Amino acid sequence: MIFCKDLSVSYGDRVVLDHFSLKIPDTGVTALSGPSGCGKTTLLRVLAGLERPRNGTVEGISPRQTAILFQDDRLLPWRTVKQHLTDVLPRERWGEAPALLALTELEGEEHTFPAALSGGMGRRLALARCLALPARLYLLDEPFAGVDLPRVLRILERLRALPAPVLLVSHEPAVLSAADTVMELNGPPLRSVDL
Repeated sequence: MIFCKDLSVSYGDRVVLDHFSLKIPDTGVTALSGPSGCGKTTLLRVLAGLERPRNGTVEGISPRQTAILFQDDRLLPWRTVKQHLTDVLPRERWGEAPALLALTELEGEEHTFPAALSGGMGRRLALARCLALPARLYLLDEPFAGVDLPRVLRILERLRALPAPVLLVSHEPAVLSAADTVMELNGPPLRSVDL
């Protein structure tokens, strides 16, 4: 299990996390749901080591053992779909690129540049690149923006089979209903909502 204990994060006078605690299952897909601006992304950033809490601890995982998918795709316009994966995969793992493209349903797009991809395809490429990183926890911030629902559900089923747990942020009811665990949150400051 991964435990967040008494995390506090502030931006000036704005308190985003205030002694917030959470237990993250170590298998399957866990979804965080809640209104925009309640602190979900800040929590992901703390887990990834990109935000340092004023107090509190994360136990069971270190930031180096996580991989994060940001809300923006951050694709390089001069790199092809396949190069986006081989840029992060060690050479001895380049053979895994086709499986990652299949997981995100981008087969046949290996030599395509980002400008020729639709928004949903770009999002799936960013997801594939994130999953190419070795991690014990995948942190996905709105991973399915612009992706059609049937494809989302197929990809979610594949994410569930990964050897590492997935913690994702979503506002989409269909994504939430397909997750193994849903944590309803509110804030700021971020807090759990009893269902």
